[in-house]
Amino acid sequence: MSKPLQYIGQGLFYALFFGVIGYFSTLPKYTHLPADETLIKLSFKHAGQHAGECRERTPEEMAKLPVYQRKGGTTVCPRGRSDVVVELELDGKRLYHEILRPTGVAHSSNANIYRRIPVKAGTHILKARLKDHPGEDYNYVHEETVNLAPGRIMVIDFKSELGGFIFKNKNTTQG
Repeated sequence: MSKPLQYIGQGLFYALFFGVIGYFSTLPKYTHLPADETLIKLSFKHAGQHAGECRERTPEEMAKLPVYQRKGGTTVCPRGRSDVVVELELDGKRLYHEILRPTGVAHSSNANIYRRIPVKAGTHILKARLKDHPGEDYNYVHEETVNLAPGRIMVIDFKSELGGFIFKNKNTTQG
């Protein structure tokens, strides 16, 4: 008598379990972006310039160093790097501004950024600026007229060896 009740109980439990899984696999509906918006993703890593000037060691300084440290050469540069300042403007209005501190104990590594910025779809003038030195002026500036379609993603990357900012439009799928 207990075996049939056990099977019925297991059947009800499995039906309830599959019902819950089935419900959450279709509902509630997930909307990646509202219908009239697009997404700008700002993502890159960049090492700022050295925080100070490099200099040459004197012969006296070289003589004081252990032999294994002399092999590195006579040029000495400070380990620390400058902060990286990133700014985005959309149609002349500041959209994003960040001062990125270099990572590492001595602040001698890359500054990293990953930001998702939702904006209204349409044709816009997008301007990206970056400063990686202690001075006042931005040494990388890129301005472009972009068509941001609804539901799309624009990725902004930065590669100093390619001249600075790179704007890429990506397709997305909404479910």
